[in-house]
Amino acid sequence: MLHACALSLDLRIPDSGSLKAKRMIVKHMVETSKARFGVAAAEVGYHDRRQRAELGFAAVAGTQGHVEEVLDTVERFVWSHPEVEVLAGTRAWLETDG
Repeated sequence: MLHACALSLDLRIPDSGSLKAKRMIVKHMVETSKARFGVAAAEVGYHDRRQRAELGFAAVAGTQGHVEEVLDTVERFVWSHPEVEVLAGTRAWLETDG
């Protein structure tokens, strides 16, 4: 059976003085998450705001528990960055028949 979930994190980056500075932080989190945790990841919102970002992550696995474990790890990784404040996080599960 397929289990898939999308995680969205709304971030504030208070010390970012420019879009370039913000994108360096965002790129690090997105690229590291892809490489380290095997998730799909992208900046999905607030592209033109220098102190805000919305990141999206997706994970697929054979068990719901494994998907939750992977996304929990991604969430802890993002929370561990002192330059970022996590304002909100939501998860949306993909419904499958079977």
